[in-house]
Order: sequence, then structure tokens, then C-alpha cells
Amino acid sequence: MADVSGSALKRPHPEDEDNNSQKRPRSNHGSPMPAQGAPAKAPVDIQKMVAEARAKAEAVRARLQAAKGLTPSSTPAASSPSPTPPAASPAMSRLEQMKARVAAATGRASAAAQQRPVATPTPPPPPPFEEDDGSRARGGLDVGLHPALLADLEYRGGKGRQGGQSKGGRRTDSPATAGRAGLDLSGPSLEEIKNNPYFDPSLGPKATLAKPRQTRQLLFNQKGKYIQQGAALRRQAQLETMKKRIAERARQAGIDEDLDVEKSYLIPAPPAMEWWDENLMTGSDYSALDDEQNLRIDTPDSIITQYIQHPVLLDPPQEKLLPAQKPMFLTPKEQAKIRRQRRMADLKEQQAKIRLGLEPAPPPKVKKSNLMRVLGEQAVKDPTAVEARVNREIADRREKHETTNAERKLTKDERRDKLARQQEADAEKGILMTVYRIDSLANGRNRFKIGKNAEQNALTGVCVMHPRFNLVIVEGGAHSINNYRKLMMNRIDWTENAGPGAVREGNREAQASWLAAQDEKTGDLKDLSANTCDLVWEGQVKTRAFRKWLGARICETDSQAKDVLARAKLESFWALAKSSRQSES
Repeated sequence: MADVSGSALKRPHPEDEDNNSQKRPRSNHGSPMPAQGAPAKAPVDIQKMVAEARAKAEAVRARLQAAKGLTPSSTPAASSPSPTPPAASPAMSRLEQMKARVAAATGRASAAAQQRPVATPTPPPPPPFEEDDGSRARGGLDVGLHPALLADLEYRGGKGRQGGQSKGGRRTDSPATAGRAGLDLSGPSLEEIKNNPYFDPSLGPKATLAKPRQTRQLLFNQKGKYIQQGAALRRQAQLETMKKRIAERARQAGIDEDLDVEKSYLIPAPPAMEWWDENLMTGSDYSALDDEQNLRIDTPDSIITQYIQHPVLLDPPQEKLLPAQKPMFLTPKEQAKIRRQRRMADLKEQQAKIRLGLEPAPPPKVKKSNLMRVLGEQAVKDPTAVEARVNREIADRREKHETTNAERKLTKDERRDKLARQQEADAEKGILMTVYRIDSLANGRNRFKIGKNAEQNALTGVCVMHPRFNLVIVEGGAHSINNYRKLMMNRIDWTENAGPGAVREGNREAQASWLAAQDEKTGDLKDLSANTCDLVWEGQVKTRAFRKWLGARICETDSQAKDVLARAKLESFWALAKSSRQSES
């Protein structure tokens, strides 16, 4: 009996409730049977359970503060200890215990507010300020966010937050987060820019590095600047005049300055600086490139600007050289078939107009072969009159045909204009130039053929006649040049001497003895059996060097011949023709 009463006064542990020695027996159907001899259940004290739960919450809070390095303040429980709540009844159900725990957790805040003023007159120190930087979880697990998501939180919360940013917009870390590494979105400092050789300010933000604006200064001309330039120009003009006067006197004296042929082939030395680089750098030669300060690329007076110059579009030159499309060639049978079909279509159209009354019916075409068939009765009655009528109609048709052909025929002026248009169109496709070297032009007929054919083929150029050899330069379209080449190389017989021709009095050709057909000493015709004509050079040029056919130019010396060719900048051909025969020999 004593054991039963003693065990009844002891409160069993809730976790050992199932393993308690005082186990209730079960009935046959599986449900526990009520205890026999047990005292009646005592009433449950809810207030005591709430107070016990609050005490446990305060203890847990104190342990958390101690773990963070803070001194726990004196709690109301320590200053005024509350009476220990009585132990829970062993008969309390598990559901009621869970309700008590939930009530204790929800009433933790209100209990702390009610008990704190009672503990001591001095308030407890405030908890350390922890910046809500968004890295901590919003739930109760106290797990931080991934570092990759911190940048998004800083960007979203940068406008409306005050504790995490300063006036300049940069983040101010609190003591709690001072040791935590954050993402720095500010631009590089000036030292980092200087130390980094690969930094490009044009690719960074606008506020990283501002380009200084360069002001243009006023530059005034020095006194006497243009006076000195004018004096230099006058001295240069006087020097050129003196050179021309000396050259004219030397030409009159017959002095040949350039007797050596090799001087004509000398290549001039390249300039110290090309003209397209003069405005991009300061200096007289390319040695100034060693110093970057001599470059004029980013300076205000540079010719390189932000504007783009678009050149004028030109037609490609190769399109002019394309041959014209030739018509398709047909066999005689195909030509006859096409002509028959065309005439049949015209005849059907004419018959349709006659049926509609738009045109009168043509008279029958009477010939001697169909005379009896067309005019049967009339031919029997008066055959002589019918034959005369047929002959008259035949003559009229012939006259009409010849008149129509004569009307379609071009006049002399129209033929000349048509030929000129064809030659001009041929020249537009490209200008060709040929140079011929002839040993002797003693035959006057050959001189006439050279000039006349050049004019007829619309060629421009000149014929230079010299005692040693003659030079003919012609330029024009491909068709004209081809005809002139056939004349010079095939059609003219250069070994023929036709004798003296009709030469006008006072002409320079008559005064030149080396152009006469007869020998002055013997009076016989000159032997031209060794006379030849060679093609020195041929090719395509950009533009014409002569405005027209200049005709024959008689030159006694080499300097005079070069002066004639120098006006067209073709004096090199004289040296080429002179050296061609020397190389052959």
C-alpha cells in the first residue's frame, strides 16, 4: 500500500511516460484499461505551465546572447525569482503539453516586456546594430544567401535604403559585416588606370575618364611674312626665266646636251617625305617618327576628322572594252523561212485592212510572164497596146525602186559624220599608242600616206623627221590603230623610190637635202633597198598626249627632236628608238 501511495506522489518524466513502470493493462480488444486503485486526476494549473515555458525561453535567449559574445542582462527571474511551478501531472495528455509549449513560445515577447522593468532601474545595453544587408534568410533557419545573388539584392535595394549606403552612393559596411567580402561596383582608381597598360578609357563608363577639351589659340602672322614669300617667288621666276634663255641660246647654237642615251633612263630618287604624309607629322623626313610628339593625328590642327569623304563613283573601265553582242547567224534556209513568214504576216494584215475598207485594193502586178493570164481578153484584142502597158508598168516599178534606194542612201556629209561617230565610240573604249621607227623618208609619197591616213583614221600624233632616222607616234581607237599598223607594216613599200615629187617652194622639206629623192652629188635616185620600218612600242595609255595630228616636224639635231616630244612628255621614245637600232647592231 505504501509503495502504491509513494509512486503516485512522484511525477513521471514525459519522455518515459510510455516506459513507466506503472503501465496500464490492456483489454482484450486492444485499448488500455483504466487503472485500478489510482487516485482521481488533480486539476491542471495552466498558469504554472505558462510560467515554466517563459522561464525556459529566457534561458534559451540568454544562451544565444552568450554565444554571440554579449553579457546577458539581469532578467526578472534572477532579481525576483518566481515560485517554481509545480510539476505537471502525469495524467496530462500529450496534446495539452503541446498546447502549453505553443502558448509559451507566443507569449515570450509579452512576458519579456512585462518583466524587464522589474529587474533593475538601469536599462540593459541595446543589442549591437546588425545591418540587414539582405544576405541573411528571411525565415527562421538563419542561412545566408549565395554570394552570386548579393549583387542583385544590392542593386534592387540601393535606392530606398539608408543604412547600407552613404551620401556618395557607396556601401558602408557595419561592424558586423566589416569582415565579409562584398562586390565592389565602383570604377577603377587613377593609380589602377596608370598601372594597367591595357586599360582603354573609351570602353569604360563615361565618368571614368573625361577627355579634356583642347582650346585653339590665336596665331598671328609675323610682320613681313608675306613680303618674304613674294620676294622668294620673284627670285624663283627670275631663275626660271634665266634657265629658259640659256636653253634657247644653246638650242640656237645646235648644242646637244643629252648625247648619252643612258641619262634618259635614270630613275629619280624618292623624296624624303611623301606628299600624303606631310600633314600628318612635323619634320622634313621620316626620322621624325621616332618621337611620338611629332605626330599630328590627335592634335586640333590634324587633317584627320570625324567626317568621311565619299569619292565620286566612276564607271568601271573594263565595261567599255566589252565587245558588242553579235547577232545570231542563220543558214540560208532559215533566213528564207523567216522572210517568208514575215511577208505572209504583212500580207494578211494588208488583206484585213482591204476587207474593212481602210485601204483600196492594189492594182494587179502585170509582168510579161503573166500577161495572158491577167489580161486575157484585152491581150487577145490588142496585144501591142497591152505589151506597151506592161513595159511601162515595169519601168515605173524599177524607177520607184531606184528612187527609194537613193532616198535611203547617206549623203557625203552624213557618211563623214557617221564615220566620225564610229571612230569616237571606238576611242571611248580605250586609247592605244604605237611608235614606229623609219630609216628614211626620202620618198615623198610615203610621207603623204603617213599624214593622210592618220587624218582619215582620226589619229593624233606627230612625225619627227631627223637626218639619222624618223619617228612616227600615233594614238587613237583600237580599230583605227589596227588599220594604221597594216598601212605601216604591210601596205607601204619602204624600199621603193618614186623619184622627185611636186614640192612647194619655200617648204622646209625642200630645203632639207636628206629628204630629197635624188643624190646631190650624182643626181641619181637614192638607194632605199635597206630602208625599213620597225614597231618600237605599242600599248594602251590613259589619255591622249596630242590634241590633233601635228604633221611632220623637221629637226636637225637631237635636242630639237626632244623639244618637240617634250611638249607631250614623250621624249623617252626618242631615246628608245635611238637605242633599239644600236642594240640590234
